[in-house]
Amino acid sequence: MDEQSIRNRRVMRDFAATSLAAIPNLFGRLAYVASLRDLSSGKYEHAGLSTLYPPESVQEGLESCHQELFQKLLETPLGIQEGDLRECLNGMSGPLSATISHWRQMESYRILPPEDTPDYLRELFFSNLRALLEILQVESSRAHSGA
Repeated sequence: MDEQSIRNRRVMRDFAATSLAAIPNLFGRLAYVASLRDLSSGKYEHAGLSTLYPPESVQEGLESCHQELFQKLLETPLGIQEGDLRECLNGMSGPLSATISHWRQMESYRILPPEDTPDYLRELFFSNLRALLEILQVESSRAHSGA
């Protein structure tokens, strides 16, 4: 293994141990890593890691981490994804029903896949997420109506 690969692995380990360990669910972790990516340049930015590692190591490490989280989520059964998404959305500010509605309307989840994700995996992810949000919306509506 070359020195660059070793540094990239250290970046991923440090990031997982410090930043990701505090996030209790996979969707939350994916959203966090996606939020570190500048949408206009595709570059990942993390102030803490940038003080410890060269920029190319931070970029490659966070990009690899993003890809791994996305792949792990795609490999997770939908029933488990549903619970994970519920936990993630419950952790956001505001009532769950409003958060679900906002996610469905704004499709803010479209920024979650890594930049180089093939279109077929991107569409699979979006399709799954739309279905999960629909299920959560129905459940939330039933809970509010007392059904």
